Amino acid sequence: MDTPLWSPSAEQVAKANITDFRAALNDNRFGTTPGLKLEDYWQLHQWSVENAPQFWDTLVRYDGIQFTTPAQEAVRDADQLPGAQWFPGARLNFAQNLLRRRDDHCALVFRGENGARKSLSYGALYQQVARLAHSLKKRGVGKGDRVAGFMPNCLETVVAMLATTSLGAVWSSCSPDFGINGVIDRFGQIAPKLLFTTDGYHYNGKNLDNLEKVARIEEMIDSLEAVVVVPFLEPGAFAAQPLPLASGLLWESLLANDASEIPFEPMAFDDPLYIMYSSGTTGVPKCIVHGVGGTLLQHRKEHRLHTDLKADDVLFYYTTCGWMMWNWLVSGLASGATLVLFDGSPFYPEPGSLIDMAQEEKITVFGTSAKYIAALEKAGVRPAQTHSLPALRTILSTGSPLSHESFDYVYREIKTDLCLSSISGGTDIISCFALGCPALPVYRGQLQCTGLAMDVHFVDEQGHSHIGEKGELVCRNSFPSMPIGFWNDPEGARYHSAYFEAFKGWWCHGDYGERTEQGGVIIHGRADAVLNPGGVRIGTAEIYRQVEQIPEVQEAICVGQQWLDDVRVILFVRLQDGERLSDELVARIRQMIRSNTTPRHVPAKVIAVADIPRTISGKIVELAVRNVIHGEVVKNTDALANPEALELYRDLPELKD
Repeated sequence: MDTPLWSPSAEQVAKANITDFRAALNDNRFGTTPGLKLEDYWQLHQWSVENAPQFWDTLVRYDGIQFTTPAQEAVRDADQLPGAQWFPGARLNFAQNLLRRRDDHCALVFRGENGARKSLSYGALYQQVARLAHSLKKRGVGKGDRVAGFMPNCLETVVAMLATTSLGAVWSSCSPDFGINGVIDRFGQIAPKLLFTTDGYHYNGKNLDNLEKVARIEEMIDSLEAVVVVPFLEPGAFAAQPLPLASGLLWESLLANDASEIPFEPMAFDDPLYIMYSSGTTGVPKCIVHGVGGTLLQHRKEHRLHTDLKADDVLFYYTTCGWMMWNWLVSGLASGATLVLFDGSPFYPEPGSLIDMAQEEKITVFGTSAKYIAALEKAGVRPAQTHSLPALRTILSTGSPLSHESFDYVYREIKTDLCLSSISGGTDIISCFALGCPALPVYRGQLQCTGLAMDVHFVDEQGHSHIGEKGELVCRNSFPSMPIGFWNDPEGARYHSAYFEAFKGWWCHGDYGERTEQGGVIIHGRADAVLNPGGVRIGTAEIYRQVEQIPEVQEAICVGQQWLDDVRVILFVRLQDGERLSDELVARIRQMIRSNTTPRHVPAKVIAVADIPRTISGKIVELAVRNVIHGEVVKNTDALANPEALELYRDLPELKD
């Protein structure tokens, strides 16, 4: 762990945006930071935490954030958590900041699993947004109205979001693979005025119709005044036949005008921009409201300084519109970069399909999930031998902890000279607490650093933190991308309960991990899924890391079972096709865990299952499985992509002895 897998060259460090930003601070380029002599990232980070208002104020100036009305101060009541007010009195528009570039440079490329490819320049994107915004305004959409997207990750989704937010309305989206109840649980709470959707979508070689679901949704959400349909499966499908919806409008009809300018609505820094949703596996999803300025500023920090995004970059993230990484991805427009949008299965028609795309589109920053990287290795994909990826300089990974072995795989089988940045944050903050840095080395199994101006620690129950010791992730200072609250939570009680009850005055995120001697971070899993055999806290990621090295195991899920006044570790494994869970394989799994962790980690039971339940965004649901094996109710199965899988864990005889 002491030897880096990769270190940036002196030239790479010199050319990095974060190096220029540090020089701007040292040179007092913006008149905000006299007398600084910050020599590296760690000194910059320490200064940014101790002087957070100055940091954010300087970032606004450095990035050229467009304000209609600038703020007179960066923050008011900075010590209040929650309660700090960032950039009070400021006015700005989110879409305006994303559409600063308006030339012929490519803004968006859409790639479908079926081979479809479409693109839009920045100039063409601006024109489409102008026309759609004109039509939305004529239909009465304005400041504070909610507009929902039940859309694939395609060009039209980005245009719809930008048109919505240009008018000061609030955008909320989920992907079309959500079931009807999952959609109603989300959009039904926020009363949207308009719904954008498609006639269907493609996944794993299948064309999946969407309009029957949409008709039911239209009936069940009284607030909807219109449903706008993008013909996605068949572009000319409704030229000669009416839409099967009571209030249906065709996408093309809303672009059939000659508007050429966008009437950007000035918004307060903490006016609502996005409504996002918790996973909803323990009840109806929480509606998390994110503000205009906080989202923009945090994404600009993470893109420009932590990801080193520049105007000539090609940025890709494998995501649906129901995951916060879509919101993070589209903010890349503010850098003037080209964004690649993909919709479909990442393994269709071949396991290496996204690598093919990376080569063809000359992707420079490739974002994905830890599970995808592990699956690539299991599938035997070896891009270093089969592809030419000279443009690729960064791989981003999130969704779950990236195992040490996946770090090895990336550098062995994909590319030796790139920055592998595992990142971690969440929908709750629409951004990251720990992430990458182009000027720092990459160590096996570690996230490179905590975010600038974020006072992140891993603490025990008394609130103490120590290097190399595991604890709960907390942030001890205010930051602009904290939610402005939950929808329909006027007194803020649910919001306060979710993040501020465990440690008064600190944000408690719910992750379990540790800081390393190198300054990096290791995430061991969700704090509420931590195992506790014999009173020893164990992160599930520690077990997954070992199990996923077994060739016969495709994936696993681990939970704690209450047993004889203690907790015992139960490991469920989904095996590769054609494999069976023999006594020899069980012994090998246990030995792998025992040899590389501790005897406490060794599961009392190893049980084969045909499927593992996961959320629609792909995360395994340990709490739901734990509830099922204890005979407890899983309150909201509509949040799951495969809720039927839970039945595989009910009343298992292996768990009764």
